[in-house]
Amino acid sequence: MIAIRPAHPRDAPRLSEIYRAASLGNPGDRAALLAHPAALRWDATLITRAHVVAAHDGDAVLGFATALAGAPAWELEDLFVDPAHQRRGAATALVAALAARAGEAGATALEVTANPHAHAFYLAAGFVDIGVAATPFGDARRMARRLA
Repeated sequence: MIAIRPAHPRDAPRLSEIYRAASLGNPGDRAALLAHPAALRWDATLITRAHVVAAHDGDAVLGFATALAGAPAWELEDLFVDPAHQRRGAATALVAALAARAGEAGATALEVTANPHAHAFYLAAGFVDIGVAATPFGDARRMARRLA
């Protein structure tokens, strides 16, 4: 059973592994990422500077999500699930946990810059298109999930 908890500094090595594996797990992104190795390193200091939650099944960390608090919206920075555990609800649970935390803190939305491969997931997770953002890897959709 997938559960969500706050990430802890001791999780940093596993979160870094998941970040790299999930990033390279999408064939459409692999070549561009390998050409820019710095893009494959996750900033572990986010655990103490942002809102980072981990999905786990017992002792095994399956994925994580990071959000930066802002007003009126929080920014979803990272959403990564180990490729061996994708499509089992971990990403949906991670988004729901951060959306709840953001709403409790008074945010009105959770926003994200979604690469083309993740667009359909975010639509299914309750986000709507709000614009386009330029990224180092090309244009991406800006999306928002309104919070109650």
